Amino acid sequence: MRASQFFFNTQKEAPNDAELQSHILMVRAGLIKRLGSGLYSWMPLGLRVLRKVESIVREEMNKAGALELLMPAVQPRELWDETGRWAVFGPQMLKITDRHEREFCFGPTHEEVITDIARTEIRSYKQLPLNFYQIQTKFRDEIRPRFGVMRAREFMMKDAYSFHTDFASLEQTYATMYQAYSAIFNRLGLKFRAVKADTGAIGGDGSHEFHVLADSGEDGLAYCDSSDYAANVELAEAITVAKRQAPTAAMQEVDTPKQTACADVAALLNISVTQTVKAIALMVKQADDSSRFFLALLRGDHNLNEVKLAKLDGMADFRLATEEEIRAHLNCPPGFIGPVNVAANVTVIADKTVAAMSDFVCGANKPKFHLSGVNFGRDLAEPSLVADIRNVVDGDASPDGKGTLSLCRGIEVGHIFQLRTKYSSAMNATYLDENGQTQVMEMGCYGIGVSRIVGAAIEQGFDERGIVFPASMAPFAVAICPIGYDKSEAVQAAANQLYADLKAAGIDAMLDDRGERPGVMFAEADLMGVPHRLVVGERGLADGLVEYKARHAEQAESLPLNQVLAFMQKIA
Repeated sequence: MRASQFFFNTQKEAPNDAELQSHILMVRAGLIKRLGSGLYSWMPLGLRVLRKVESIVREEMNKAGALELLMPAVQPRELWDETGRWAVFGPQMLKITDRHEREFCFGPTHEEVITDIARTEIRSYKQLPLNFYQIQTKFRDEIRPRFGVMRAREFMMKDAYSFHTDFASLEQTYATMYQAYSAIFNRLGLKFRAVKADTGAIGGDGSHEFHVLADSGEDGLAYCDSSDYAANVELAEAITVAKRQAPTAAMQEVDTPKQTACADVAALLNISVTQTVKAIALMVKQADDSSRFFLALLRGDHNLNEVKLAKLDGMADFRLATEEEIRAHLNCPPGFIGPVNVAANVTVIADKTVAAMSDFVCGANKPKFHLSGVNFGRDLAEPSLVADIRNVVDGDASPDGKGTLSLCRGIEVGHIFQLRTKYSSAMNATYLDENGQTQVMEMGCYGIGVSRIVGAAIEQGFDERGIVFPASMAPFAVAICPIGYDKSEAVQAAANQLYADLKAAGIDAMLDDRGERPGVMFAEADLMGVPHRLVVGERGLADGLVEYKARHAEQAESLPLNQVLAFMQKIA
């Protein structure tokens, strides 16, 4: 591509609404242009990157035996009513009405549509298994679109759906998709981890997320360096190895006039925060629409894992109690509440770590006071329920027993699910088995955020000069920067020949033939993330040399002009 025939719209200033480096750099490099809240046009440069990602995704999906199709973006309400998701999917679903007052949605996902295809087109076990995929625009009406393409309302997604006669077949395809996803992210040159994950709103059983590792990631990941164990913090099991010790202290009130946080109480009493217990007041909706008061107990330095808590029987609809509700049930303001001497109708759920503690400090249910030396069985009843309800922390034992956990941040770019029969049962997607009996299909679901990958790659690779793309994703493999292209016939001839040779060899080269100053050409190539740069100038040509610099290198090096093609064929 000749720069004079391309469209560049680089900017010096960062957009005012940008928070992440990927958002800043994608706008500055001219990859995207904002149209509205969470809506972006992919400019020619950005589209080159997006198409390269899309191409690798498509190649690996085809290699894995998936069949590409394309489903409508607009979906009728009737399908979503069959699964019950029209009412429960939430405000993220953009609902629209046509001229005949029929209701539709702009598809946030396509489980209903693909299941409708399966139930009308698949009749016999002989047709299964099948795995369909598409690469298509999705829309989710994010309450606060932010971070550019990382949290956009309209985005490009690869979604695949598989259909099976039994769970063993589903497991086999699930494993194939796991390997295909690993191959995709390896080919894209990204540092990533596959982690066990919660199935969330999609539903089903087994689930893995694929995360690009980056400090700016929204998701916390737990992994073990000594094994293959990795999981989203939402799902990672917190192992408690300690045994409860016998009491050694008497329970007594301690004056804490201003201290409400566990860390402040610990500092006042000159103890470790690990000796404190915090109580979180909850209200849980009951079957008769009434609400019941609960106390969840956590060690003072631990945080509540709401996903784990919501999975406990009867806890799906919990919420935090208001100050008025806390006062009504405990006769005490927040900050001083605890589990001692609570009414019989208050249900206490203790995290496993708390259940193993003795001689701990907790709120006294009395303003400006806490209790020290508190012990289960002596000073208060054993908890109504003991469960793992906390987030794991650095140094926790790995659930597989092979070491300890470490934490990192990740950006979710892929998610695979074993849906089982959640949608096929609801929509009556059946087939006839070898005995002529009607059976419900097993299903799998496999998504990749194609456009999100671009932002995630930038979050993983950037510096003060701009984007540092992996070679597989860069808009161009090499930028040819001729100094004095519009003034020197020798430079022009050498640059043109070099460009022609690289193109003939299948190397995606960009010749900057605009006659710009060296600083402008170099800065723009770096900003755009082009991994290789070749500089052609009269001084170097006099010695038969050109200058080469890798995007990540600090210094340039000289190469003989007649060896450049062979050199680039090895590295580009």
